[in-house]
Amino acid sequence: MSEMEVGMSQNSESREAESSEAVFSEAVSSESGSPRLLAGSTAIVTGASRGFGLAIATALVKAGAEVVGVARDAARLAAVAEDLGAAFVPVAADVADPALPARLLTAHRPSLVVLNAGATPEMRPLHERTWESFATVWETDVRQAFEWCGEALRSPLPAGSTVVAVSSMAAVGGGSPLSGGYAGAKGAMRFVASYAAQESERAGLGISFLTLMPMLTSLTGVGRVGVAGYAERQGVTVEEFLRARGPELRPEQVADAVLTMRDGRAANGTAFTLTAQGLEVLR
Repeated sequence: MSEMEVGMSQNSESREAESSEAVFSEAVSSESGSPRLLAGSTAIVTGASRGFGLAIATALVKAGAEVVGVARDAARLAAVAEDLGAAFVPVAADVADPALPARLLTAHRPSLVVLNAGATPEMRPLHERTWESFATVWETDVRQAFEWCGEALRSPLPAGSTVVAVSSMAAVGGGSPLSGGYAGAKGAMRFVASYAAQESERAGLGISFLTLMPMLTSLTGVGRVGVAGYAERQGVTVEEFLRARGPELRPEQVADAVLTMRDGRAANGTAFTLTAQGLEVLR
C-alpha cells in the first residue's frame, strides 16, 4: 500500500507481456460475461472470508465453479458458506502452513488457484519497528506464494490450470515508510509467480502463473488501515485523502479481473495492475 502506488512504472522484466494486451482484451469481451463459464470446475481462493477474497469467491461461485475457500476465521467462513451454498467449501487453515497446499491441491485438483490471503501491516515508521513487525507480510504473503506455487509445480496441477498471485501496486510505486516490508513482500510475490511460470514453461507443464496488483482501496480491511495511516501522516482527513486519489477500486472489480485473467490469453508470467479505471498489463 502506498500514497504513490497509483503511479505506473516501466519494468524491463515484462518480456512475457509484450504482445498480450490486445488479444487478452479480445478474449475477455467474448467470454467473461458468461454466467456459468466455470461450470464443473474447482477453484481454491485463499483469504476467502472477507475483502477481495470474498468478492472473488462469490464471483466464481456465480460463474459455476466449486470454490474451496481458505481463511483462518472459521466463523466468517461458515457465514460465507451459508450465503453461497454448497458450492463453497470452507477450510479454516493458515495459508502459510507448508503442508496445506499439497493437501488441498491433491484433494480438490483445482483448475484455478487464487492466492489472495495476506497479513495486515502495522502502520508505523521504520525506526519504531521490530524485525518481527517489519517481516510479518513476508512470513504470510510471500511464504504463501512460495509454498503454493512450489506445490503447484510439484503436484503438478493439470495442464491448463491458472495460479493468480494477488500482489499490490505498492510494489510498483515503492511503498511507504509506514507499511514496513509490505511493498517489498508484494514485489517478491510477483517474482515468485514469475519464477514458477518459467519453471512451468521449462518443464512443459502448461500451468499459468499470473500476478494481479490492485491499487489501494479503503473498501477492504487491509486498505482501510493503510488509508487511515497515510491520511494521518499527510495531516488530512480520510475523506480528503480519498477525494484526492479519485475513484476507488471496488472488490467486485478485483473479482472481475481474476475472471478476466483466467479467461484471457496473457503470456505465462504476466503481471497486471488494477485501478478503478481498469486492468492493464505491467510493462
